[in-house]
Order: sequence, then C-alpha cells, then structure tokens
Amino acid sequence: MRISRVYTKSGDAGETSLVDGSRVSKADPRVVAYGDVDELNSLLGMTRVGLADSQLDEALGKIQNELFIVGADLASPLEVQVPRVGEDRVAEMERLIDLLLEELEPLREFILPGGTQLGATLHLARAVSRRAERSVVALTRQSAINKHALTYLNRLSDLLFVMARVANNRSGAKEEPANFSERWKKDKKTERQGEREMERQED
Repeated sequence: MRISRVYTKSGDAGETSLVDGSRVSKADPRVVAYGDVDELNSLLGMTRVGLADSQLDEALGKIQNELFIVGADLASPLEVQVPRVGEDRVAEMERLIDLLLEELEPLREFILPGGTQLGATLHLARAVSRRAERSVVALTRQSAINKHALTYLNRLSDLLFVMARVANNRSGAKEEPANFSERWKKDKKTERQGEREMERQED
C-alpha cells in the first residue's frame, strides 16, 4: 500500500468506503467500531512514549500491530478476504495475564484508576477498550462479524487492567481503594442495626 495523499475529499459528505468498496455513513456502527479501535491504538502509542519497562513496551507494541488486524477485520464484511483475528491471539493474551498476575496481590476492593502516569494511562486505555467492545456488540446487531474480534477486545481490557496494576506495583505506587464500598458497608451496618432496633421495639 502506498499513501501519497492525506486528503481525498471523498468523505466530505459524511460517508466513507469499506474494504469491499461499499459506501456507508461515518456514523455506521461498523465505522464507529473500528474507529474506537483506532482511538485505542493511538492511546497505546501515547502510553509507550518514554516507556522504560521493556516487557510492557514489547507487549503493547505487539498489541498495536494486532489492533490493525482487528480494525481491518471489523471494517470488512465476512465474505471479504482480509486478515482476521484468531483465538490464538486471545490465548496469548491470557497467558500474559496469568504471568503478570503472579506478581500482584489479589484484589479485595475496587481500586481508583490512577497511580503513576503509566498506570493511569493504562487504566484509561482499558476503559477505551471496553468502549470499543461495546461498539462491536452494537455492530453485531446489524451485521455478522468474526466473533474472535469481540473476544479479543474483551480480553484486551482485562490485560490492560492488569498491566496498569503491574506498572504501579513495579513503581512502588500504592493502589487506592474506592471508598464507595466502605460507605456501602457502613450503610448496611446501619441498616442491620436499625432492623435489630425495630425487632426489639416489636418485642
């Protein structure tokens, strides 16, 4: 592929071309889906800027290349011959998740996205991956897709969450629990105390 021009003016009316040459609205669910994947890829590129952790950098670089395949997959009706995401890529991510989890303590509470700059950016990438997944689910309501593309994005959000925790852990940043769970516990305790008080009054 040779890209000699940045602008073509063919999309000025709010339409774009799919891989098979068909024209669709830029608001079409298929375009929204691969557009979200493109946004995620760009965010991962920003995440890698100045990244000194070679393990995470290598993994994110691989994911960026795979997201181009995911994007092409989503941009192409199933009858079109393009590279497709396979279950082998999902399995590879699962192995990396299991490996990274070995250096983390199990979570007992929800945690606030944050920590280091790298950790916070990976948490944001995880949220964008979830949005891309939702967009693909919306696409499935009107078009048949490669099911592995949807599974890939689901597993990728899990991996990015674990990567965020690992990045913070390796930098010595403590995870901050979300205090809504503490409020919930206090509310439940108050509720139980109120119920016991009412029972005593009824007795």
